[in-house]
Amino acid sequence: MTRRILRFPVVSVLIGLSMLAIFNQAQAVPSFARQMNMECSGCHTRFPKLNAFGREFKLSGYTMAAGKQIQGVDGNQKETLSVNELPPLSVMLETAYTNTGKSVPDAQNSDVELPQQLSLFLAGRISPKIGSFVQMTYTQQDDKLTMDNADLRYADRGSVGGKSLTYGITLNNSPTVEDLWNSTPTWGFPFSGPDTAPTPVAATLVDGGLSQDVAGVGGYVMLDQTWYAAASLYRSAHLGSNAPTSGSTNTLDSAAPYLRMAWQHQWGANYLEIGAYGMWSKLMPDGIHGEYDKYKDIAADFQYERTLNKGQLTVHGTVIRETQNLDATFAANNSSNASNKLHTARMDASYGLKNWEWTGGLFSTTGDRDETLYAQASVDGSATGKPDSSGWLCQVSYSPWQNVQLTAQYTGYAKFNGSRSNYDGAGRNASDNNTLFLQAWFVW
Repeated sequence: MTRRILRFPVVSVLIGLSMLAIFNQAQAVPSFARQMNMECSGCHTRFPKLNAFGREFKLSGYTMAAGKQIQGVDGNQKETLSVNELPPLSVMLETAYTNTGKSVPDAQNSDVELPQQLSLFLAGRISPKIGSFVQMTYTQQDDKLTMDNADLRYADRGSVGGKSLTYGITLNNSPTVEDLWNSTPTWGFPFSGPDTAPTPVAATLVDGGLSQDVAGVGGYVMLDQTWYAAASLYRSAHLGSNAPTSGSTNTLDSAAPYLRMAWQHQWGANYLEIGAYGMWSKLMPDGIHGEYDKYKDIAADFQYERTLNKGQLTVHGTVIRETQNLDATFAANNSSNASNKLHTARMDASYGLKNWEWTGGLFSTTGDRDETLYAQASVDGSATGKPDSSGWLCQVSYSPWQNVQLTAQYTGYAKFNGSRSNYDGAGRNASDNNTLFLQAWFVW
């Protein structure tokens, strides 16, 4: 689902790690199944994780079709129209229950959301070479319908030196939303999570900090079904406002480039992807003139899959290193240091058998001490001035039908905002934020 627009007061007070309330199951929508006249499992090992055909479908711009099409040609028999007979629409409903080890001060524990989110998708073929994945989402917390993830694509095929070539253009609003793998932030595990539990104070900018707050255009190529490369440029596109003004916050000073490279290989029952991605951003915390903060995010990722006799093993991992030059934030006395570093690492492994899937994951974020940036505060503060957080997740999911999923997830924290105990100076321990999350997911 939605990666919320993050309005952090200085630099990286971004909701972090794997608990970003990233409800990514949106990538699996029945309008694609209706377009292809096939089951959801044709594209997914288990939603929203794409299998080889699912990656090819997305690479091809969501344009593959096996269902009935309304078609038109001109006098030269050139195709002028090819749209799905059925509207490319889907609806998603999520409802959730969240309980933390210790109640957040002045807030009731055991929170229930109905809906946690309700989404409408325009997802499918627009023309023989253009397709879309566009999501609008209503959330209980915001009590409004707003733009969510969007990815419009043009795709075509050719050859170079006798090797197959797929290439395309993407117009999207979230860095990494265009990615084919589940090892990068937008579509990474956990695919859903609580949005009412305490979350770590810091995350790298490429890890959701610009989601739905930018507009980007880029191109991509896949050579010989092995080598993948993509590049995009992003500009700020704040929702609910016109062009950025002197009153805007967190605005890109110029176009921010995003680069992605990956290699994939299939042998027998095994599949492996190894890749790298990065983004370079100049962000103005306030206004559109003057000093800006610079962020350099460099990351690596991998994805391994193995088909077993009775199930499917999948492993994902990513590491992100961010260098921050906080000239604007430092000048405004919102940081003790003009330069900081932040590191994030995540890995998860899952085993799926029939209607069930079991997943375990580890996560960690570490960074430089900055007692102003990571100041002491209730719940979201740091008693040590460091943003360090780490822990583990375990999850079990049951899908009685392919478009219905019931999930139980537990997150445990070994460290939260720089400390294991009394991390906010108010007697709250890291384990007090351990979270039980139950969710029912329906899409049709």
